[in-house]
Amino acid sequence: MKFYISTTGIKRVTISNSGTGKRSSAPAAALAGRRIPSSRTLLPVVLVLGIVLPFLFVRVAFLVLESSAVCSSSLGCIGRRIFSGSDTSLKLREELTRALIEAKDGSGKGGGGIQGTLDSFNELVKEVTSKRQDIKAFAFKTKAMLLKMEHEVQSSRQRESIYWHLASHGVPKSLHCLCLKLAEEYAVNAMARSRLPSPEYVSHLTDPSFHHVVLLTDNVLAASVVVSSTVQNSARPEKLVFHIVTDKKTYTPMHSWFAINSFRPAVVEVKGLHQYDWSQEVNVGVKEMLEAHRLIWSHYYKNLKHEDFEYEGENRRCLEVLSPSCLSLMNHLRIYIPELFPDLNKILFLDDDVVVQHDLSSLLELDLNGKVVGAVVGSSCGDNCCPGRKYKDYLNFSYPIISSNFDHDHCAWLYGMNVLDLEAWRRTNITATYHKWLKLNLKSGLELWQPGALPPALLALDGNVHPVDPSWHVAELGQRSLEAHEETLKSAAVLHFSGPAKPWLEIGLPEVRGLWSGHVNFSNKFIRKCRIAG
Repeated sequence: MKFYISTTGIKRVTISNSGTGKRSSAPAAALAGRRIPSSRTLLPVVLVLGIVLPFLFVRVAFLVLESSAVCSSSLGCIGRRIFSGSDTSLKLREELTRALIEAKDGSGKGGGGIQGTLDSFNELVKEVTSKRQDIKAFAFKTKAMLLKMEHEVQSSRQRESIYWHLASHGVPKSLHCLCLKLAEEYAVNAMARSRLPSPEYVSHLTDPSFHHVVLLTDNVLAASVVVSSTVQNSARPEKLVFHIVTDKKTYTPMHSWFAINSFRPAVVEVKGLHQYDWSQEVNVGVKEMLEAHRLIWSHYYKNLKHEDFEYEGENRRCLEVLSPSCLSLMNHLRIYIPELFPDLNKILFLDDDVVVQHDLSSLLELDLNGKVVGAVVGSSCGDNCCPGRKYKDYLNFSYPIISSNFDHDHCAWLYGMNVLDLEAWRRTNITATYHKWLKLNLKSGLELWQPGALPPALLALDGNVHPVDPSWHVAELGQRSLEAHEETLKSAAVLHFSGPAKPWLEIGLPEVRGLWSGHVNFSNKFIRKCRIAG
């Protein structure tokens, strides 16, 4: 036996024997040709398999899921998709696109309508997979489900909008408490019954050299904020004379509040409507006016359509019919201000939902150039931008009597802060023109304008409005969405919370409520007893 050993290692072993040399040569050659794989050879193969196999597994899993709903044999689908996956995916996408377009156009079967549609995505998947429906059925069922959801969302928005407007009708318990406490104080406290104003200031009530400010209100707290903010920001408060007109019900608490709380050096007069001695003609005119506005309100209220309660859209103005101001005597009585103050020639009219931030002296001394009303008409955003709304938002231009006399794109001036030349008012007989339009509206089926105090005033005062700088008056702070910027709010002389969200209500916008509540005297004992919060 012989051993052959190489110097570089054992590569070949040959065992030879003299008697068996030929028989063992073949197995030896086979052993010599066989190699043992090294770790360097196996490692790349293992890495490649570790990367490829997971992707292959995921691909097969997706193919099984996709084929389960459209193929009777999953293995057959898998075989086709492994070799032609991209083409099948493209065909599936095209088929789904066609089904969605058909569902959008409403063609084909399976529309079904909103009634009886599925309520959730899980139900949709369960029905499609269990019944093995095609893509077209899936598209139509998805469309029906989405339409039902959209309808429910829209219905919720409508109800929310209605409830939000109805919330503006209520009188908060705290304000009701304040009136009761003040009425009680009027009965037991002689100071609460003292004359307003004091005898030494009575002559100021008709003196044209003073600045006369008029409020028509039945809200004690709101009137207090208007007077307080105006006096605090006035450069010459001793020149201010406030004329507060209220109804018989509110007269006692209103008088009590301003008799107990001094706003000197300004002069405050509180007068109830029952204390006026009007002529028979004026009494009849006021009753006719209130009855006309009641008929207009009733007409629109009864004819409101369900779609008019959209949160946004052209019919959003129809919700104004729910506003308390549509039937408020104090709101409509402003057209009779010349009869309320026959001895005054010029006044500044303020709504009770405003806050004064700057001195109003220059506004009160403004020359109206023969016009009757000074009001904000234009806006700082340009000639084509209206601070409030346009005539078409208030008036019905489908009637020739409106379309032939007015421009539907004309900006409507703002009510709530207006300089009134009462002498020019009487000279042009604005009140009679106002009543003429009320009668025309009755003859036209109550359709010439939307309910409210402003639309007929726009008609009666057309051509008699003197524009003032927009910085004097920023309105719409009582609407759902606040559009005014912070800089605009700070620079405005008067902030007007026009809209349902009054600052004394719970629905008042918290972003601007502080601008109003900052003028409420929370240290007052009646405010504290009634728990009026800012």
